[in-house]
Amino acid sequence: MEKLQLSKDPYNIIITGVGGQGNVLGSRVLSNMLVRKGYYATIGETFGASQRGGSVMSHIRVSAKSTWSPQIPRGRADLIIALEPVEAIRVLMIYGNQKVMVLVNTRPIYPVGVIAGELEYPPLKDIKASVKELSSTALFIDATDEAIKLGNSILANIIMIGAATRMLEFPIDREDFNQVILGSLPESKLDVNLKAFDMGARMVG
Repeated sequence: MEKLQLSKDPYNIIITGVGGQGNVLGSRVLSNMLVRKGYYATIGETFGASQRGGSVMSHIRVSAKSTWSPQIPRGRADLIIALEPVEAIRVLMIYGNQKVMVLVNTRPIYPVGVIAGELEYPPLKDIKASVKELSSTALFIDATDEAIKLGNSILANIIMIGAATRMLEFPIDREDFNQVILGSLPESKLDVNLKAFDMGARMVG
């Protein structure tokens, strides 16, 4: 089993989005890939009004040595995977630091207040500028647009996981993803999920 000592232990990952984006599935898949490589991966989850499109956040603490408490301390995230742009800002304000890396899906999901005309959603260019200012590395990909091309927007979460594996120092790859989803998805969905993972990996390069 290939396991490398980490440059930072624990390594703290946050996956954030809104209800209905597959945030929890994404965190479980990524964690199981890491466990398959011999790491300890502790998950902690927080839910807003998730049934109404509220914030959903998963903390993943990865260690080569031991388990950790599931809650990442303020200002201590190492990688933030944001399935929704504004959620990236929200998490950065609490858990960001000068060294944090951020991966952002650029497709917004407008809250009810914006749809009703009571609130204003910031322009994407302003969100990008803020994310770049609050992080050391910021990558933006059109994961939802690509997922729609595959036939289902929910696949954006898998595209984001594929992209994230190219940003991490952990030796996890397509084969690990394949082995994890073999036991959790019906056979009819395996191929499209592999395509989504590969697409995300290519988008980061």
